[in-house]
Amino acid sequence: MARQVIVSLGGAKSTFDIAKVDRSKLYGQRKRLHLDPEGRPCTRAALTEDGSTLIQSGMTAQGYFDSAGRWVPNKELVGLDAEGNPLPEVPSTLGVEQKLEGPVPPERVLDLRVLSVYALDPVEVDDALLASLRNGDVYALPFNYRADYRAEDALLLANDAGDAFALVGYLTDPAWRDPEERIPTFEADDGDDDGDLDFEMF
Repeated sequence: MARQVIVSLGGAKSTFDIAKVDRSKLYGQRKRLHLDPEGRPCTRAALTEDGSTLIQSGMTAQGYFDSAGRWVPNKELVGLDAEGNPLPEVPSTLGVEQKLEGPVPPERVLDLRVLSVYALDPVEVDDALLASLRNGDVYALPFNYRADYRAEDALLLANDAGDAFALVGYLTDPAWRDPEERIPTFEADDGDDDGDLDFEMF
């Protein structure tokens, strides 16, 4: 079953299939293959610091070694906050109806540190939401592709052709400077040392 984004606006539910958009899908890709002397593809691996264990691609996705060299599988790992307290697990939002916030100001897009972009293929979409997106409105919703310890922020929008997308990342809090505020300047040092190198010292 395809993973879906399900949203509601004004009590009306809309469902989208999602597909991740990346550079390879937009521009294609080229891949450099490393071959051994017999022409067989090489695989990437790394040695642990003590040189006793060879780690192949994909092995670190299953767990980690602690400082004592004990293998810790991912299912035993927990998220911690800045004070070292365990964090509650945040479930995936896919397949679970999420209430849309908005329309939000379009400037919210500029405040989003985008990590992923998903193309949304309408399955069953409320006409009012579709018209609003095509009119340039932007909506916010929580997003978590898989269960972990921190949900991401997502913005739902559409391009001029009406194709819908979800921009996923974390909202930032930019600091703005008053245009009338003077930026501090530093006067040049009047000392004799002008910072030039004396090549005779070498």
